[in-house]
Amino acid sequence: MAAEHSLILDFTIVLGSAALGGYVANRLRQPVLLGYLASGLIVGPFGFKLLNDVNLIKSLAEVGVAFLLFALGVEFSLAELKRIKDIAIKGSLLQIGLTATLVTLVTIMLGWASGLTQGIYLGAVLSLSSTAVVLKTLTERGETNTLHGQIMLAILIVQDLALGVMLAILPALKEPENLGSLLGIALLKIIVFVAVALVLSRWVIPRFIRSIAATENNELFLLAVTALCLSVALFTGYLGISIEMGAFVAGLMLSEIEYSDQALAKVLPLRDTFASLFFASIGMLIDPGIIVNNFGTILGLVILVMLGKAAIILGIVLKFGYSLKTALITSFGINQIGEFSFVLELVGLDLGLISNDIYLLLLGTTAITLVLTPIWLNNAPFLAHKLTQIPFLVKYLQRFEQPKSLSIPETINSHVVVAGYGRVGQVIVNILQGQGYPVLVIDNSEAAIQNLRNHQVPYIFGDADSELVLEKAHLATAKALVVALPDPASTRLLLKRAFLISPGLEVIARSHTDQEIDLLTNMGAKEVVQPEFEAALEVGRHLLITLGESESHVRNLIYNIRADRYVSIRPQKI
Repeated sequence: MAAEHSLILDFTIVLGSAALGGYVANRLRQPVLLGYLASGLIVGPFGFKLLNDVNLIKSLAEVGVAFLLFALGVEFSLAELKRIKDIAIKGSLLQIGLTATLVTLVTIMLGWASGLTQGIYLGAVLSLSSTAVVLKTLTERGETNTLHGQIMLAILIVQDLALGVMLAILPALKEPENLGSLLGIALLKIIVFVAVALVLSRWVIPRFIRSIAATENNELFLLAVTALCLSVALFTGYLGISIEMGAFVAGLMLSEIEYSDQALAKVLPLRDTFASLFFASIGMLIDPGIIVNNFGTILGLVILVMLGKAAIILGIVLKFGYSLKTALITSFGINQIGEFSFVLELVGLDLGLISNDIYLLLLGTTAITLVLTPIWLNNAPFLAHKLTQIPFLVKYLQRFEQPKSLSIPETINSHVVVAGYGRVGQVIVNILQGQGYPVLVIDNSEAAIQNLRNHQVPYIFGDADSELVLEKAHLATAKALVVALPDPASTRLLLKRAFLISPGLEVIARSHTDQEIDLLTNMGAKEVVQPEFEAALEVGRHLLITLGESESHVRNLIYNIRADRYVSIRPQKI
């Protein structure tokens, strides 16, 4: 078969099997990511060997990583990053340092490492977590904008930046006398990249994108955005910094200009297609034979790594003042070994830092932690809730649930409690204050609380779904509760606890999914608002009036749609 036909065949096999695997996983109510991983295992070199050129597929899979991080960069809010900048930088470096130190000590003490050099190397490998897998799982769950989602992604981005430094340092482990010069070169490369990125994002990229957009040609716009993403990623790869970091920064360059939403919409189909290739390529690395023959050892390593990293991350997040629930979900979410640890493992093998046997064990351990991540992360909120309900831990854990600070007038009464002060919450507060209603806001963001202080708006600094926080909100005398939280699990828990305090409370809640509309209504919410449906209703209202329908008819139509909880306009299930 001709080479070009061979590539098309391989491409078709991977995408087709990924689609089938994703469908099966979805029908089994599992993340589609697990289906992609399984499909890679089945068609790969350790499965039915259906591919002619696995390395070429892996090269194309890197494009998926680039698009994943590019989309994250476009969506990532610099304002949101500022509110968690301390844990993003200090917390990430602390996590990498503590993990590497602990792994070094444990592996040397247990005899798993032949010396300090190998111990440090293993510490570097195990300190990284998976940006791609965590991001994909958070996106599927709609949690990229939650506090724990933002913390996870911020830590992961700094880890990706640290990868470049690690790759520069690894050769020096064989020649310690060159460590200083190699580290200096690595830092110089990072400084050069940041400087170039700042210049491009300020004076070049905005003008370039505006010029392309002015042509009103969709094909040119897509090509320009794709070229920008891949070229910046390749530049960072050339410098020895991870391509993830380059793609993420390319997205940030677009995030602050007016065409960011258009760029995101264009790149999403490409992202999803190539991302499936990436996750399938990880599945191709899983050798069932190695896992079966070394099951006990690999299982022990998986448990040690995931529990050890979770404990370190839990302590760090708590140290930075976040709630126990946020700390638990974050620690459960990024306690795996990252996909770029595969790169460090291969480099270590080439440099002779590890033997082939250890390389295969690391490969199997890394792959299993990645497979377990979607399951672990999906159950993290439930596990966090159960842990905080253990009787003998309740008194100890309550100190993490207490409001960090509050500012509430002693005479507050007949007020509206607004849970969540993000973009939706801020608009609601402005509307209520404009009409003269007293407001009390609950939020767990220091930046949001500082904004409320500056505007002298009563607030409680803490998790809105915490019983101890809700007890301070005077729900018994409140007129209504508005729930504008970005986290579906927290929304449900908040409703449950709010009604225990004030059974007759009027609640208006934001829904994140179609299924949640009925669930929140059955829990007692008087009104459940689905933002996407509301946007569609407003567009539809303007359209019908433009087409000649009377204002009163359109108003009645929209009223009826809202009255039946959007049932008539919900997408039909297949």
